[in-house]
Amino acid sequence: MSKRASQVKLTERQQAELVQITRRHRSEQQQVLRARIILAAAQGHSNAQIARQFAINVDTARLWRDRWVSLQEIDLDTLSGADRLCDAPRPGAPPRITAEQRCQIAALACEAPMKYGRTISQWTGREIATEVKARGIVSEISPRHAAYLLKKGGCNPTGSDIG
Repeated sequence: MSKRASQVKLTERQQAELVQITRRHRSEQQQVLRARIILAAAQGHSNAQIARQFAINVDTARLWRDRWVSLQEIDLDTLSGADRLCDAPRPGAPPRITAEQRCQIAALACEAPMKYGRTISQWTGREIATEVKARGIVSEISPRHAAYLLKKGGCNPTGSDIG
């Protein structure tokens, strides 16, 4: 026996915000799709109709309809329409290196290793990990993870001014 789709009721303000998300050029495409799902659901379309219309899985239509309905009673001043369309927090352990620490590691990596008494011309994972721990930026980091952060940071790891 199939479950009947939850009924989506939108206030004028909610509908206006969702329409604005779909029309804005800078909106993330995931949010645009989710807003369109909610607008279609509010017009009385079934999950199957929405799935066919947007070429998505029925489960995706059901997920966003149900998520919207579960947050429907919360005032827009408390939780905006865009916030309602964001991904739920991912499970797992929180990151052990904060954004501030990443910035400090990137700043260090942008400087020449020779400035810190290193006899190398560019940072390696092992060297940056050692220096980051010596400076107290983080208490523990593997050379591999330090190298990953350097690569991900997009900084010039040689420390030279040539880009």
